Amino acid sequence: MKKLWLVYVLLIGIFIVYVLNYKLQAQSADPWETPGLRGNIEDTYVMVTFQIGIDYWKSVLKGFEDGAEELNVSVEYHGSTQHNASEQMTVLEQVIAKKPAGIALSAVNSKLLTATINKAVESGIPVVLFDSGAPDSKAYSYLGTDNYNAGVEAARKMAELTGGNGKIAIVTTPDQHNHQERTDGFKDTITSKYPGMTLVAVKDGRGDQVYSRQAAEQILSQYPDLAGIFATESRGGIGVAEAVEAHKGDDKLPKIISFDTDKGTLDLVKDGTISATMAQGTWNMGYWSLMELFQLHRDLAADPAAYAHNMPLPVPDTVDTGIDVVTRANVDNYYAK
Repeated sequence: MKKLWLVYVLLIGIFIVYVLNYKLQAQSADPWETPGLRGNIEDTYVMVTFQIGIDYWKSVLKGFEDGAEELNVSVEYHGSTQHNASEQMTVLEQVIAKKPAGIALSAVNSKLLTATINKAVESGIPVVLFDSGAPDSKAYSYLGTDNYNAGVEAARKMAELTGGNGKIAIVTTPDQHNHQERTDGFKDTITSKYPGMTLVAVKDGRGDQVYSRQAAEQILSQYPDLAGIFATESRGGIGVAEAVEAHKGDDKLPKIISFDTDKGTLDLVKDGTISATMAQGTWNMGYWSLMELFQLHRDLAADPAAYAHNMPLPVPDTVDTGIDVVTRANVDNYYAK
């Protein structure tokens, strides 16, 4: 009986050792539990945008914060209050002075911000750009919509809405790189693919609802038979919609295609004032910006000259975060849950 009892104890001991070993292996198999993919809560990554109060940035920031939570690092959010390159440059200089672990930036003006971006990179701070890039800068990566392709898709949708005929106009922000790409994609497609459509005006809405309304009013007064207007950003789309609504008694109102999925734009799509809007992968921009900055910071911390002499980077040059066309048929899917 005593020997049988010892056998039981031995078997129980072996079982306990097996269970403990299994749990340890399972823990080490989880990639997020390995030291190489966990950061230091004292490492601060900073997101810098412009017009920081607008709804558009909320989803981007949420992605940035979600990435930080997974990696156990800290984040901050700063930006200019206006659509103003000088103000954003000042904010960026202040951020650089604090020597953060990395900066994710949406550049309000690609040309004017390039020197300050380069200053950050040259001082050892990794910088990635999202949403609005600065292609001549030394930033390591750009994450955002393929804006030229988004313009192409908007042109195709406009052709569908107008039957491929009529006068078309654009309200855009010409000094912002991503808006210029959208304009170019739209313009090139209309010109090359749809001979029945004529681009009659491209106006500067300054990224502002009031200025965009004024621009649309000028276009409508000059071309009362206008078939469609493409607005390359959300505030512009709302301003254009206000101008078109003021002509509601006219026989035929122009179709409007806007950009982004803030509530004001979605409401106008839902009631039919705006025919379609282009939805960007904003959460993806924030999340993958943080992931890229983490990898860059880790490599540069180990070797400050890690990427000198054209050594390979751990991040891609560009990441296309996607585009969808939102219409009255699917608009309910894009409201914030």
